[in-house]
Amino acid sequence: MLSVLLHGALAAALVYGWMMFRVQHPPSPTPPIEARVIDARTLQGLEQPAPQPAAAPQPAPAEDMGPPPPSPEERAQRQAEEQKAAEQHVAQEKAVADKAAADQAAAEKAAAAQKAAAQKAAAQKAAADKAAAKAAAERARQDQQDRTEREADLKRSLAAEEHAQAARNGAAVANWASLIAAKITHAWLRPPTAKAGIDCMLNVTQVAGGEVTQVTFGECNGDQAVRESIEAAVYRASPLPPPPDPSLFDRNLKIEFKPD
Repeated sequence: MLSVLLHGALAAALVYGWMMFRVQHPPSPTPPIEARVIDARTLQGLEQPAPQPAAAPQPAPAEDMGPPPPSPEERAQRQAEEQKAAEQHVAQEKAVADKAAADQAAAEKAAAAQKAAAQKAAAQKAAADKAAAKAAAERARQDQQDRTEREADLKRSLAAEEHAQAARNGAAVANWASLIAAKITHAWLRPPTAKAGIDCMLNVTQVAGGEVTQVTFGECNGDQAVRESIEAAVYRASPLPPPPDPSLFDRNLKIEFKPD
């Protein structure tokens, strides 16, 4: 816009100078045309025309020197207009520069505020994450401690239950073994070679229902006839008495045979 205004001012100054030049220097009048009248007879060859004097040489037209130089007042006015246009241009450039500087300062301020807000948000998030991690670690520690305590309580409970169950089962198994030994003793036929104080360990294999499938001997103080009689007594005692608790059933039994 400043360039357009400046060029417009210069064009107006040129037009104004040209108009002043036209007013101060009007165009020179056209020189008169020289002529003479010739009779028609002269044209037809009846008369010879009188010799005419040579025409005077025409002065050469004045060379166009261009517009006259401006007057001091015009130069002063033109300089004032140019100075004013330049000042306006400088003022507008300064205004544009000031606005750009203000916009840049505002943008930098907004960017700084945004950066500060982002840093604050990041710090708050980091603090929240740290607190959450600490709380999670504390919960994990507490959960681990509770789990350890529950496992310890469960182990103690299981140990106590197993101990009680073992005690109950031991008594039940002992009672069951005594019932089996009593039935075998009742089925035993003492041979003549049997002496007092017979004590034999029997390894008895049974199936579900108490049916005996195999009999072997461990330590035994009886002779061969005694052993054969005891083995026959075990098979005669089959099926063996069932345990008081089905969970106590065992296929392989160790029975101490002491008939006396």
